[in-house]
Amino acid sequence: MSGKLIVLEGTDGAGKATQARLMAQRLEQEGVSFREIDFPRYGSPFAKPVEMYLQGALGSRPGDVSAYAASTLYAVDRYGAYKEDWGADYERGRLILANRYTTSNAVHQAPKLPEEERWAYLDWLFDLEYNRLALPEPDLVIYLDLPAEISGQLLRLRQEATHTKADIHEQDGAYLRACRESAQEIVRRLGWRRVDCSRDGAVRTPEDIHQELWEIVRPLTGL
Repeated sequence: MSGKLIVLEGTDGAGKATQARLMAQRLEQEGVSFREIDFPRYGSPFAKPVEMYLQGALGSRPGDVSAYAASTLYAVDRYGAYKEDWGADYERGRLILANRYTTSNAVHQAPKLPEEERWAYLDWLFDLEYNRLALPEPDLVIYLDLPAEISGQLLRLRQEATHTKADIHEQDGAYLRACRESAQEIVRRLGWRRVDCSRDGAVRTPEDIHQELWEIVRPLTGL
């Protein structure tokens, strides 16, 4: 018996953490048995290589670490999480709500490659994690989309509010724009559900976005 895996993916600053929190509250209110997980797992030994990469220890720009090398670092964290944390719940049939997953590598690493090489990379990525590491493949991926100009503004506001330093992805506006452009084709070809988080040049309210997400998620809950 296996559970259901729902992944919230999207552009940086699109509100994935907020939507994961709202969805968790909704699932709890509806009496759905679930686990909420979040990647990368900052503070875990399995995620330390990812932290080093994002902090610039392996190179000051995203392109200094190849798509394949960076993806391997993230895969170690996901494998460790599955084996020591949420795998047993998934195998018992619980619903798993993930803020980021293998899908994040698809969005953030594929743009490092020429367009003609990206689908070979994605084939390699999904084979590595879903076949060779035997991690669950998502039943549903929801992509929260936000124009790069708006997401950049929100990232800066978040950093000021939390007094945190941007990682090497967040510091590179051109890279983030390339990630969003690449993601449009990935979302379309892989059948992810795209949710537009802006309307008329302004960000939609979290509650408004959540209601759209709930209509997408609800069929997988059995409600």
